[in-house]
Amino acid sequence: MKIQGQKLLFLFFFLAFIMAYSQVKVSGRVAFKNKGINEVNVTLKDTYDGATTDGQGNFYFETSEKGSHILTFTHPKYETVEKSIVIENQDVAVNADLKEQISEIDAVVVSAGSIEASDKKRATALLTPIDIYTTAGADGQISSALNYLPGVQKVGESGGLFIRGGTGTESRIFMDGSLINNYFSNSIPGIAGRDQFNTSLFKGNIFSSGGYSALYGQALSGVLMLESVDLPDQSSYDIGISPIFLSAGFQKLGTNKNYSFGASVGYSILSLMQKALNFNTDFIDAPHGLNGDLNFRVKTKSGGFFKYYGMYNSNTMGVRSESLEPEYDFGLVRLKGKNTYHNLSFRQKFGKYLLNVGGSYSYNESNLNFSTETHENESDRTQLLTDGNYINFKAVLERKINKISAVRGGFELNNADEKLNFESVQKNYKDLISSAFVETDLGFSNALSAKIGVRAEHSSFLGKSNIAPRFALAYRLARDWTTSLAYGLFYQNPESKYINGPAELGFQKSQHFVFQVQRSSEGRSLRLEAFYKKYDQLIKTFNITQGNQQNQTALNNDGYGYAKGLELFWRDNKKTFKNIDYWITYSFLDSKRDFLNYPVSLKPNFAAEHTLSAVVKRFIPEWKMGVNLSYTYAKGRPYYDIASTFDNGKAINYTRNEGRLKDYNALNFSINYLPNLGKKDGKAFTVLVLSVSNVLGSKNVYGYNFSMDGSRSSAVVPPVNTFVFVGAFISFGVDKTEDAINNNL
Repeated sequence: MKIQGQKLLFLFFFLAFIMAYSQVKVSGRVAFKNKGINEVNVTLKDTYDGATTDGQGNFYFETSEKGSHILTFTHPKYETVEKSIVIENQDVAVNADLKEQISEIDAVVVSAGSIEASDKKRATALLTPIDIYTTAGADGQISSALNYLPGVQKVGESGGLFIRGGTGTESRIFMDGSLINNYFSNSIPGIAGRDQFNTSLFKGNIFSSGGYSALYGQALSGVLMLESVDLPDQSSYDIGISPIFLSAGFQKLGTNKNYSFGASVGYSILSLMQKALNFNTDFIDAPHGLNGDLNFRVKTKSGGFFKYYGMYNSNTMGVRSESLEPEYDFGLVRLKGKNTYHNLSFRQKFGKYLLNVGGSYSYNESNLNFSTETHENESDRTQLLTDGNYINFKAVLERKINKISAVRGGFELNNADEKLNFESVQKNYKDLISSAFVETDLGFSNALSAKIGVRAEHSSFLGKSNIAPRFALAYRLARDWTTSLAYGLFYQNPESKYINGPAELGFQKSQHFVFQVQRSSEGRSLRLEAFYKKYDQLIKTFNITQGNQQNQTALNNDGYGYAKGLELFWRDNKKTFKNIDYWITYSFLDSKRDFLNYPVSLKPNFAAEHTLSAVVKRFIPEWKMGVNLSYTYAKGRPYYDIASTFDNGKAINYTRNEGRLKDYNALNFSINYLPNLGKKDGKAFTVLVLSVSNVLGSKNVYGYNFSMDGSRSSAVVPPVNTFVFVGAFISFGVDKTEDAINNNL
C-alpha cells in the first residue's frame, strides 16, 4: 500500500509538471490614446481563460489552449476589439488600442449661452412647467420665471426679455420652431404686458442668452425656444377659480391614443383685488380680458406628429395719473387690445432624415387713447392705433451622420404688414425677410463636439442682405466638468415703430463671445459663464412732438455699444437637504450704448450692474404641501430725461435730467396645497394656491416720467407694491397627485 501511494503521488506531480510546462502566458497592455485603460475584460474567445486590466492597462493570464484563437477586449465605454493570435509553446504578448464608444448619453453637449429644460435633460432641467408654477413671484409665467436665471434683467415697466444688456425687443420667442410675434399682451406705457400663452402647453424649452443656433435669427441678444406637448396621457377636464379669473378647459384623447383635441376659455378682471389692496396705479377701468384657445394633435402611423394651436385674447384697461403739465390736472390713457395666434407644425422621420415644417400667423391690434383732464372736463384727446399681421413659415431637414453627429438645413420666411395711425402720422410698414441656413453637429468623441452653422437673410424693406456665421465648441475636462465656447454674428432689422420717415437704414449687428465652465452631477449643477457682446450699426433716433406725446424717429445706423459680464448659477435639487430644491444666480453686467436718442455712450436705463436671485422650494409629503420662497436684488438702474433740438439744421439730442434708481428688492412667498378632494376613484386632482409677491412691501421704482420741458417728474412704480393671489385648480379625469408629489409641486 505504501508503494502504491508513492506511485500515485509521483503520477500526480508528473501530471502537474506536464500541465505547468504546457501553460502559455498571454500578456499585454490596453490603451486609449497612449493612456492605459482600467477594467478592460480580456478573454480568449470560446474559453474560460482571460483577465482584467489593471490601472495602467496591463493584463496577463495563462492558458493551456493551443493553435489559432481570437482575443477579445471589451469595455462599456469603448468599442470591442478582436485580435487573432496563435498559441504554441512560447508566451504571447499582445497590445491593443481601443476606440471610444460613441454614445448620445455620454457625449458632451455644447451649452455655452443656453439652458435646456426637457425630459431628455431632466438631471439639470430648469423651467419645466412644474419649475415655473412652483417659483414664487413668477405668477405661472415663463417670462417671469426667466428672471431667476442668469443673464436676464428685471425690467418691470416694459414687456419683453431683457438679456445681457439688450432691449426687450432684441430677444425672440419661438413655438415648435415658428416665431411668436405677439407673445406678450398689449398694455399701457409703464405697465408690462403679461404672457398670453398657458405654461402647461409646453413640455420643455431651450433658453439661449447668447451664441444661439443658426436656425434662428432677427435677435441681437437671445432666443427662447418652446416645445409644445404631444399627446396627453388621458382625457381630462380642468377648472380654475380665483378672485381675479375664472377658467375652464378640456383635453380629449382618442380611443386609439393617436390623436387628441382640446380647448379652454378664461375671463380675468382686477376690480375685486383693486378694492382689497392698496394699488399705486389709479385704474379708472380695471384691467380685464377674455381669452380662449384651441388645439389638436395627430400622431401618424409612422410616428410623425401634426400639431395645431390657436389662441385669441382681448384686454381692456384705463389709467389716470397726475399730469406733469401745469395746465392740466390729470393725464388719462385707455387701452383696447386684441390679438390672435395660430401655429401649425409637422414632424416626420423619413429613413435617416427628419423633416420639421411649421408656420404661424399672428394678428395684433392696440388702440390707445390719450387725453388730459381738469376738474371740469376731459379734453385734448388723441388716438394711437396700431395693427399688424405677421406670417412665419419655416422648414428644416436634418440627417443623422452617426449617433452624435448630424447636418441640417432649411429656409424661413417672415412677413410683416403693420399699420399705424397717430395724429398726422399714418404709415404702412411692409417687410419680407427671407432666410436660409445650414448647420452641422460634429461629435468628434464623447469628450469633444462642435456646432458650426451659417445663416443668410434678405430684407425687402431694407433692400439689403447679410451672412451670419455661428460656431460653438464643447470639451469634457473631467467626468462631471465640461467647458464650452461660442461665437456668432447676429443681425436684426430696426424696430418699425421708429421708422416714421425716409432714412437710409440697414441691419443692426451684434457679435457674441461666450465662455462657460459647467459641473453637472445627479441633483446638482454649477455654471460659470463669461460673455462679451459688441454692437454695431444700432439705429439713432430724434425726438418729435405730436400733440401731448413725444415719439422717436429713426435717422441712421451710426449707433454702437458693448456688453460684458460674468454669471454664476448653482442648483441643488434635493441632494443636500431632504425635499428642498434651491438655486442661486448672480450676474455682473458692464454695458454702454450710444443708440436711439442717447446723446453719447451711456449705461442703458434697462441694465442693472449687479443682479442676485435665490429660489427655495420645500415640499412636505406628509402634508401634501409645497412652500416656496424667492428673492431678487438688483443694483439701481440709471435713468435719463433726453430731449432733442436743432442747431443750424442739425438734429441734436441732449440730457436734461439723469440719476440712478434705488436698488430693487423683492421677497416672494407661495404655498401649494393638495387636499384630499375629488372623486372617490381618485380621478381628480386639486391644487390650492396662496401667493404673496413682495412680502416686505418694498417700494420699488422702475424709472421716471418727465414733463415736456423737463422741469417736473413722477416715478414709474409697480401697479401695487404687494400682491396677494388665492386660487384653486381642479382637474377631472386624471389623477396627477403622485406626479405632483414626485415633482415637488
